Amino acid sequence: MLFTDRITLDGSRRTGDGYLAANARVARTGIQTYLGREVGKPDMATVKVFRPESEVFHTDALRSFAHRPVTNDHPPEAVSARNWKQHSVGMTGDEIARDGTFVRVPMVVMDQTAIDDVEAGKVELSMGYACDLDWTPGTTPEGEAYDARQTNIRGNHLAIVAAGRAGPQCRIGDSWADIPPVKDPHMTLKTVTVDGIPIEVTDQGATVITTLLGRISDAKTANDTLVRDHAAAIAAKDGELAKKDAEIDALKGKIVDGAALDALVQARGDLIAKAKAIAPDVTTDGKSDSEIRRAVVVAKRGEATVADKSAAYVDAAFDILAEDAKPGDPVRNVVRDGIKQVDQKPIETAHAAYVTSLQDAWKGTQKGAA
Repeated sequence: MLFTDRITLDGSRRTGDGYLAANARVARTGIQTYLGREVGKPDMATVKVFRPESEVFHTDALRSFAHRPVTNDHPPEAVSARNWKQHSVGMTGDEIARDGTFVRVPMVVMDQTAIDDVEAGKVELSMGYACDLDWTPGTTPEGEAYDARQTNIRGNHLAIVAAGRAGPQCRIGDSWADIPPVKDPHMTLKTVTVDGIPIEVTDQGATVITTLLGRISDAKTANDTLVRDHAAAIAAKDGELAKKDAEIDALKGKIVDGAALDALVQARGDLIAKAKAIAPDVTTDGKSDSEIRRAVVVAKRGEATVADKSAAYVDAAFDILAEDAKPGDPVRNVVRDGIKQVDQKPIETAHAAYVTSLQDAWKGTQKGAA
């Protein structure tokens, strides 16, 4: 996260080359108060951030304040090798020193316009730096509560600004709520509203903010259009898929596999065979199974038998007729009727005639010999 501290330029002097040299306090330990919206916590009015000595005076932090570009007002972006020539009006030195609870850094302003601004009264400084925020609340060694803790402080640039926040005290650049701004008569400020919050910035800042807000609005509009078109396309595809699924299900219901087809053919053949056995003259072509059963029952028992009767009744009547039409089974008949007594007289008469013919057979031979 990028922050800025505000400090007063003091002890300045002109060099033989016309440069403006000075020492500046650029950072301090302790607690600074931020507006919640400036540190990613819009739900909090203010946020107390603790900067412990171990972080402010860490070797890496102190080194990061050396050889930093000095700028005339904060640029709209972090200063780097890519844009250094565009924004730099001077440099900080490398004799970084601890000054009580502060960090003191030597600096030199080399651009004449920036020097003129300083000599006209633009004497406040604002350190631009990056750091990490640990959102673990706690209490300082002095007993003061805080909401977050700064770590990994790294300097980026030192800006000359028109308005300070607490005189010679280092302040986070988000503490404008308690300190009225001091306007530079040589600078024109504009008010830009961001998320309903009016912000007073330079012409350059207003241009940058307005451009960014326009791009954000355009991006949101384009994104909303894409989301809407995408949703419509998905809905259309879902409708097509649902229609296809319904067609597939309908076709599946009409498909009969080989085994089922054989069973249907066998059942149909059996039904027609029963119908012809019961009523040979009944017509079966083009009729459904239920119509064939009804026609058979009507042929055998008359139309009145099935008038106003249910399909189940007709099926039962047909089954009874089919049972009665089955060919006789001798074994079944014996089981059903029992063994009947056979008349023995014809059998005995035939046996006697057979015996007599055997006894008279020799007589016929003698007659032939004579």
